[in-house]
Amino acid sequence: MKKIIFILSALAWAGSAMAQMDPFNGAGVTLKLNEDGSHFLKFTLTNQIWARYNESNPGSTVEGTPKSETFDIGIRRSRIQMFGALNKRSFIYVQMGVNNLNHLSDRKQGIFFHDAIAEYAVVKDKLSIGGGLTNWVGLSRLSNASIVTFLPMDSPIFPFATIDATDQFNRKFSLYAKGKLGKLDYRLEVTDPMNFEKSTLYSTASPISANSSFASGAANKQYQGYLMWQFLDQESNLTPYLNGSYLGAKRVFNVGAGYIFQHDAMWRKTGMVDTVRTDMALLGADVFLDLPLRKEAGDALTAYVSVYSNNYGTGYLRNNGVMNPASGTVSSQASFNGAGNAFPLFGTGTVYYTQVGYLLGKGWTNPEKLRIQPYFCYMLGDYGRLDKPMQMTNAGVNFFLNNHNAKVTLDWQQRPVYSNATSGDLPFSGRKNCITVQFQVAI
Repeated sequence: MKKIIFILSALAWAGSAMAQMDPFNGAGVTLKLNEDGSHFLKFTLTNQIWARYNESNPGSTVEGTPKSETFDIGIRRSRIQMFGALNKRSFIYVQMGVNNLNHLSDRKQGIFFHDAIAEYAVVKDKLSIGGGLTNWVGLSRLSNASIVTFLPMDSPIFPFATIDATDQFNRKFSLYAKGKLGKLDYRLEVTDPMNFEKSTLYSTASPISANSSFASGAANKQYQGYLMWQFLDQESNLTPYLNGSYLGAKRVFNVGAGYIFQHDAMWRKTGMVDTVRTDMALLGADVFLDLPLRKEAGDALTAYVSVYSNNYGTGYLRNNGVMNPASGTVSSQASFNGAGNAFPLFGTGTVYYTQVGYLLGKGWTNPEKLRIQPYFCYMLGDYGRLDKPMQMTNAGVNFFLNNHNAKVTLDWQQRPVYSNATSGDLPFSGRKNCITVQFQVAI
């Protein structure tokens, strides 16, 4: 814990100094390609750096050494974003970067494409058609989340429903249609799923069993979409990414619903030898609210509530550990969760998720230097193979030095641990904690 206290103190000092210097003004660098700026090219840079203390899952090891707890420093995300318009109808968008680099990662990892799309406006504002490697996806608002403007420190991840199984960090090879029809904002996609056998998940996957898993071999097309009714201010749909918090700059109240469907996406065994293929059918519905409460004080409320009905097939359950700080387990001591910070995050069943944050008014701090936003998140995953529903909580505070472009976040997460079982449901066996400080700069 001394290490945690030290790093919190150091980051708090750095945040204070950064707020005083205030070197960040606006986001990105924009090059005008004509006089009125309607033809443009824009560049942005984002870094998210983590310092983290984690209580390890039972039996966790780091390079073969048992570790009941870990402290690590890493790069959660580093991104370069470029987009522009060369005429009134065409649009290009490219995002490159790396994710999840810490002391256990392979060295000198190459930067790779997250997004690469070309788009054409068929009917201005109402209908655009595009394609490429893209995050124009279905299911929910959080499946299309902006990494810079998250309300909590990070995404809850589970809305990225097929992440790194048949996609690349939630990006997919798709053709899409998007636009606005009055207050209705829509995005519809047809997708070529990536080959599961070339995923990192496949290399660690268990043999086909009575519990469903992603099927190997040629995949059918995936169909997905997300629709939302925007009751108050309209949100931009220039790129697929939706804000997690507007910090009182907009009055937003949206109700949305989405889906992902793929025929014969999954498989499992029945009896001893028969292989059965089943569809993947995922549904989501959500409500998003972001409102300034007192104009003079500058405080604002952000709230999000959602429910998901996820059918990956009988018995599907997948652990996930973000930027996992452990590399293995002692098998005789290991839990179902596996190493480090992993826990059952994806599964067949119903998921409830909510987050709420409150931007404190100007009387709490000098608004030209620092704004404060506490938040709380709760997830309940009622997955069929667990004897008790999976419950995960996050609570934290955002310290804004220059809105979302320079902020420090302190986050506490508590996750469940489940024991292995040779038959029947997986028994709940306790909870583990994780404390993370993130320093974000986006230009």
